[in-house]
Amino acid sequence: MLLAHAATLAKARSSIAALADHARTVEASSAYERALIELDWLHGDHAPALDTSGLTDDRDALFAAATSAVGQLATYDVDPLHVELLLAALAGAVALDEP
Repeated sequence: MLLAHAATLAKARSSIAALADHARTVEASSAYERALIELDWLHGDHAPALDTSGLTDDRDALFAAATSAVGQLATYDVDPLHVELLLAALAGAVALDEP
């Protein structure tokens, strides 16, 4: 895994974990966690550690960062179908997180 790929993956993982931590409902938090598990599954045991320190509490900004990072994974030979499925899982989690 290239350094740029690892940095993008770390950003995606950290943003999704922060979304799970700041979710309004248990169902939304669980949906974010499932998306994080799916992301980890795509990369096997080659996933960088989470670092949620210094991230914003703004769910919209976290969602934008997560979707941007996940979308960029396709440039690192991650299957585009898996990227789209992961983006759909994130969109579903956000729908559960609406007030």
